Amino acid sequence: MTEPAPSAEPAVETRGLTKRFGRQTAVDGIDLVVPRGAVFGFLGPNGSGKTTTIRMMLGLAAPTAGRIEVLGRDMPAAWADVLPRVGALVEGPAFSPFLSGVANLHRIDSADRHASSRTRAIRVETALDRVGLASAAHKKVHAYSLGMKQRLGIAGALLRPRSLLVLDEPTNGLDPQGTREVRGLIRSLAGEGTTVFVSSHLLAEIEQMCTHAAVMSAGRLVAQGTLDELRAVGQSHVRLLTPDAAPAREVLARLGLRVDPLIPGEDAVSALVGETGIQPEAVVAALVAAGIRVRGFAVDGASLEERFVALTGEGFDVVAR
Repeated sequence: MTEPAPSAEPAVETRGLTKRFGRQTAVDGIDLVVPRGAVFGFLGPNGSGKTTTIRMMLGLAAPTAGRIEVLGRDMPAAWADVLPRVGALVEGPAFSPFLSGVANLHRIDSADRHASSRTRAIRVETALDRVGLASAAHKKVHAYSLGMKQRLGIAGALLRPRSLLVLDEPTNGLDPQGTREVRGLIRSLAGEGTTVFVSSHLLAEIEQMCTHAAVMSAGRLVAQGTLDELRAVGQSHVRLLTPDAAPAREVLARLGLRVDPLIPGEDAVSALVGETGIQPEAVVAALVAAGIRVRGFAVDGASLEERFVALTGEGFDVVAR
């Protein structure tokens, strides 16, 4: 996915943003920057402060300390000007189950004091078509699949043109087809210039959808940047295929690499390059000079999974649901 062009004014920017509930600090002094036009992944284990941060972004909760700007305006003070330009799907869509999809969207649109009733039908029809639900518009929502309900929730957020779309776990609980549909929709919105802020704990989804990401852990922002920047901070591995596994391990250790435990019966040897600065050519040269038979050699950069586990001390779901 193409990264957005640099912009002087981020879509979202926080400075020292903090939220406390009594003695508990849910969000602890975070400085978050979401570039305009980005698909921005907001990652972290459950309880890391993601949803509380989103609620403050949307003016649903007031910060205890710090500042937050959305589309260049202070929140929550400027909520009346900002929120009409922001679409949001937070903590799952909620609809009247015995009304149709189109009827539910009419109810949502009628609650918007900025929306003209004269063009409501066109807006609803366009939003349903946008998310691929035109053929199911008059079906009762209780008969919708979970993926259809998620798409209907996004349609509700798109009843008016939006500069920023905030989605909290948009693929949570979806089957592979529903996940692909939502992912494709997010990409198309970003391609039209909408900044999309996606909160998720599904690492595979962030890697496939996003241009940028930030990682929360225990209320703190522990990393942010482009996906390539986040990967680059991690440490690479060398992986070697050889019938001379034991002597190969000795050579790698002499070079200062941290060699992974040997798996009996396998011809694979791996080692962490770490901060040695040793180039791959030098590793291969040392192996050949020692008479090691090299059948395969590769250098793997740090994966996002490894990087996030190192940052948070917790694992992530890496397979999309």
